[in-house]
Amino acid sequence: MRTLYLYLLPCALWVSLSFSEAEGMFSPDSGLGPNVWMFDPSMDQEAMQARLDALHSERANAEFTSERTALLFLPGTYELDVTVDYYVQALGLGRVPGDVVINGTVQSVASTHGGNVTSMFWRGAENMTVVPLSTEEPVLWAVSQAAPYRRMHVKGDVQFDLGMWASGGLLANSIVDGWAGLTTGQQWFTRNSEIGSWRGGNWNRTFVGTLGAPSEADELWPAKPTTVIDRTPNIREKPFLCLSEAGNLGVFVPALQKDTVGVTWRGVDDEVGEWLPLDRFYIADPERDDAESLNAALSDQKDLFFTPGVYYLKASIEVMNPDTVLFGIGLPTLIPTEGTAALKISDVGGVKIAGLVFDAGPKDSSVLVEVGELGSARDHAANPTSLHDLYVRIGGMAAGRAETSVVVHSNDVIGDHFWLWRGDHGEGIGWDVNPGAHGLIVHGDDVTIYGLFNEHYQSYQTLWKGERGRTYFYQCEIPYDPPSNEIWNDEGKPGFAAYKVADSVETHQAWGLGIYSFFWPREEGDPLVVAHNAIEAPEKPGIEFTHISLFTARAGWINHVINDWGPQTENLVPLFIENSAEALSNQGP
Repeated sequence: MRTLYLYLLPCALWVSLSFSEAEGMFSPDSGLGPNVWMFDPSMDQEAMQARLDALHSERANAEFTSERTALLFLPGTYELDVTVDYYVQALGLGRVPGDVVINGTVQSVASTHGGNVTSMFWRGAENMTVVPLSTEEPVLWAVSQAAPYRRMHVKGDVQFDLGMWASGGLLANSIVDGWAGLTTGQQWFTRNSEIGSWRGGNWNRTFVGTLGAPSEADELWPAKPTTVIDRTPNIREKPFLCLSEAGNLGVFVPALQKDTVGVTWRGVDDEVGEWLPLDRFYIADPERDDAESLNAALSDQKDLFFTPGVYYLKASIEVMNPDTVLFGIGLPTLIPTEGTAALKISDVGGVKIAGLVFDAGPKDSSVLVEVGELGSARDHAANPTSLHDLYVRIGGMAAGRAETSVVVHSNDVIGDHFWLWRGDHGEGIGWDVNPGAHGLIVHGDDVTIYGLFNEHYQSYQTLWKGERGRTYFYQCEIPYDPPSNEIWNDEGKPGFAAYKVADSVETHQAWGLGIYSFFWPREEGDPLVVAHNAIEAPEKPGIEFTHISLFTARAGWINHVINDWGPQTENLVPLFIENSAEALSNQGP
């Protein structure tokens, strides 16, 4: 038995955290609950491996379980194969990734479809160095949406699929000494990373601020549909859990940075930000806490630390103070039960939301996550609100209802990896069972989103009304299940655009957009369903879309790329458009 003393709880008591080598986890009275497992390099490695293998057996195919788990690794060296599955997050507790070294692997290798990983979601790995035992085989992080590999250093190669289909993913603030890549994966987003080289992929891979990204000299588009943006214009990296030099647990919040390339963490002194001790946080417990207790803590000027589990909310969590941090580990999930928003943020600066899942509840919510209020006009450029690994679902776990998943009213907001999903499988799925009009509506000016995954909503997936918006990488499947174009139409026009910029907007930019149609097969005699435009936007000099890929399979198609222009998609034939000007040329009808 080993004991670690941490200043942990908001009641200002020293807490002894005891953990057993046989169990390899926090004791339930630690303050972080039984769903947080702590590993120490002095423990028996075989016992730790057995514990991890048992968790893998339980979670490999548990796509809609209510179980949630965080795996925390104290600084040191381990001989382990860490497999990360549904609702599991593996986190190193060092100040930099090199403080936690895994000789073995940190991997995702399960598949629910015999090598196809298009539904391997909701997991993550952060802040570790991985040293593969074999130089012949890559580390496998075979995933699709909502499965980031962040702040990792792999001293070898990484492959993001199992050789069959994958559908999106994120590598951010990471180093891969060897190659990284895909075989048949549909799309991938890499930001502020350093890779030896990139291999493979299909329709849409986008690199922003990444050393080792493919170069324009490789004639990437459209033979290799790759988008490269040399520098990241403005970003705050995701907050992360770590130990201080004194051995106390807290959350490090990186500072806002401009025009960056590569990782932030080569040395402790290289990374600018603020370390927040856990006594600044109210430690939320899913068995105890609700909106009333969480809002009371916020009123007492506390930040919120969500331990793993499912939180049922009878009212909205309301963030009213600037610089508030809401931080989750182990994919904590918040569900409004009375038709309210789950989270409402006032028009204040510097709020950080990291690592939370929001599920629609049984009563219709007009919005699930709201940033600012209608008419918000403050300038937050010097201290923007940032949203990191934000996952919002309507259906899948159960029938849920919400008109819009995320609405951004505030200016200058930064989005760092969203997956907004109206469920297409699981429980509570159907056109009238899990209705959702929009994944994202943006009213604020100067909003930037890196990695926007937004799928299956019944109206405009993304509706952008603010000025000077920027999207770096967009992945969107239009809904599978419209009953007919008689029901699914935009004032008589078949379907809805997957990305809509309001007519009033003067300036908007987006890079690396993949928009896909997979309409469910129709019954014999039923009319096909089509979408008229993939994108709709004003035809103005300040509106630019760069690198658009479209794909159609199953039934139906997309008539045009943008604004009634550009060719119709063909079944199973990818369509690559250099930019919106090309789509608006005389290729159209």
